[in-house]
Amino acid sequence: MHTPNIFKNEDPEAIRSFLKENSFGILINQTNGKLWATHIPLEIETREDGKEVLCGHISKLNPQGEGFIQNDEILAVFSGAHSYISSSWYDHENVPTWNYSAVHIYGRIKIIDHEAAIESLRKLVNKYEANSEKPIRIEDLSEKTMRQAHGIIAFEIEIDEIQATKKMSQNRDDVNYKNIIIALEKTENPQSIVVAKEMSKYRK
Repeated sequence: MHTPNIFKNEDPEAIRSFLKENSFGILINQTNGKLWATHIPLEIETREDGKEVLCGHISKLNPQGEGFIQNDEILAVFSGAHSYISSSWYDHENVPTWNYSAVHIYGRIKIIDHEAAIESLRKLVNKYEANSEKPIRIEDLSEKTMRQAHGIIAFEIEIDEIQATKKMSQNRDDVNYKNIIIALEKTENPQSIVVAKEMSKYRK
């Protein structure tokens, strides 16, 4: 991912938090000579050996799984809030642009056994059921329902490289930076308002 130095995010804790908050990503690999992508939750976890991995699963009916055997290299892409930035918000003539946050993870995929797959599903369900009025637990599902778990390919992705971009108008002076925040807040667009809040963390 091309990222000018001023927009690089090299804070490991900030990247980890971003991945936890934006875990619905795009898993990309090459399958039968063709690029393939699937939109799925990919959760970052730390194994017992201390190594960080991404955990996820796809359906066995998804042809992308064939590529895991052919070539274990993958790219996982995660996106955060983003917004159009109009150059009319500046006090000088310039071009429009886009503010956004993104993380690309390069790694190697390893298929895990059924027992480990069930544990991965349990963690995933517990995370997203935490705020439910009537949370569902894997342990409470019937044997009939749990048979569906045999229809997935569960995996871990060992992380080789992380590239992170946080493009939030860092290249603008204080006056124009504030103008952008004010303009974003006026849009009433949820994504734009999130970008404005993110920008406000770094400059008032």
